[in-house]
Amino acid sequence: MTKIWKCKSPDCKAWVREEFATEEQKCPMCKGDMLRTMKHLPALVKKVKSKSR
Repeated sequence: MTKIWKCKSPDCKAWVREEFATEEQKCPMCKGDMLRTMKHLPALVKKVKSKSR
């Protein structure tokens, strides 16, 4: 389970992972209010670029 912010508007399907959400918690699509909830999502893997020499 992953923490997310989901748009409260029934017409909008937008959601954002908690670690990528803004402080104001407004929907990035419709600018409406967001609701904190949980969703089954795969874990994110940070990829580190190797420095070529």
